Amino acid sequence: MKKTLFFGVIAVLLFVQCGKDNDPFLIKQGAIGNLTKEIRMKQIDSIFAQDSIVKLNPIADALGTQGEVEIYEKGGNKLLLLSPDNESDPESVITNIQIFDDRYKTEKGLSKSSNFKFVKDNYTLAGVETTINAVVIFLENSDIFITIDKKQLPENLRYDPTISIEASQIPDDATFKYFMAGWDKD
Repeated sequence: MKKTLFFGVIAVLLFVQCGKDNDPFLIKQGAIGNLTKEIRMKQIDSIFAQDSIVKLNPIADALGTQGEVEIYEKGGNKLLLLSPDNESDPESVITNIQIFDDRYKTEKGLSKSSNFKFVKDNYTLAGVETTINAVVIFLENSDIFITIDKKQLPENLRYDPTISIEASQIPDDATFKYFMAGWDKD
């Protein structure tokens, strides 16, 4: 009887552990699904073995995955664009990730299809930088940064490249041009 109970408890624990698989679309600090900031470019083939990997700048006689790559689902949906620290080194870590698929979400629910109001309501902004055609918003304690096209801003803010734009000037309904994560090379 004790052996049966013991094996029953072990079986339940194994099933519970199996149910805790990593969400392949969860974005958290230092990770996007099964992709972490420690992953080397040469490991991309095994992490995305069920997906299609498109090498954007194929390097002749490359020993592994090198340079920027796009990841597509087998069905054709574009998932990610991965940029390494060093384009010619398969040992290089990934430093920038552009996220294309709406299923990739943070624990709070931030995704490519969110708007600026969602960001303001759920995150603390670490900074806002103005570029010629866009505004880049950095989130505190997060790898995520978003870019909003200046076309979504009030007209008086669109055409002066020297103007400094503040978060309060960005409309709540502004959507993202780019939804990205950046990892510093350690």
